[in-house]
Amino acid sequence: MNPIGLLERAIAYAMVSMDGVAAPLLSAPTPCAGWDLRALVDHLNDSVGVLREGIETGCVSPGVPAETDDPVATFRVRVHELLGAWVAAGWGGDVPISVAELPLPAAIVAGTGAVEIVVHGWDVAVACGNRRPIPPALATELLGICPLIASSALRHALFAPPVPVPPTAIPSDRLVAYLGRDPGFQR
Repeated sequence: MNPIGLLERAIAYAMVSMDGVAAPLLSAPTPCAGWDLRALVDHLNDSVGVLREGIETGCVSPGVPAETDDPVATFRVRVHELLGAWVAAGWGGDVPISVAELPLPAAIVAGTGAVEIVVHGWDVAVACGNRRPIPPALATELLGICPLIASSALRHALFAPPVPVPPTAIPSDRLVAYLGRDPGFQR
């Protein structure tokens, strides 16, 4: 896995999804139960900031979501800072980053971040009324990572139960369904 390439592809997808966000939509429902679009984008901004901190310091600690006047602009700044931090650190996939006092290879942390960014990018697009499937190659690669981060032991704390989809479902639908989202969600 190329961690920088995976993050770049995840960020590119999510950035296009953010183009649909407008102030009147910030109260719109999302595929994340109980979260409106504003809460979702604030969470995504926090996640990107925490991931950047992990790359810069070698340790991920819980962030505190900070509401901003322009959450989309904040996202754009933070993802650029994230990629810059990754490149500046020159970290390879084997360098450990401590998550909850457990050292994990940076590639796994980056992969987890890519899943977070892509799936919430999908959530944002859907909340804005846009149907934007995750590109098939990216969704397939991220599906390969998901059993590591959404195991049965971790699922209850982080993800809803998987949503059944037909075996013929496109990779995007399989990915979001695996992480507890209804691929047919309508706002």
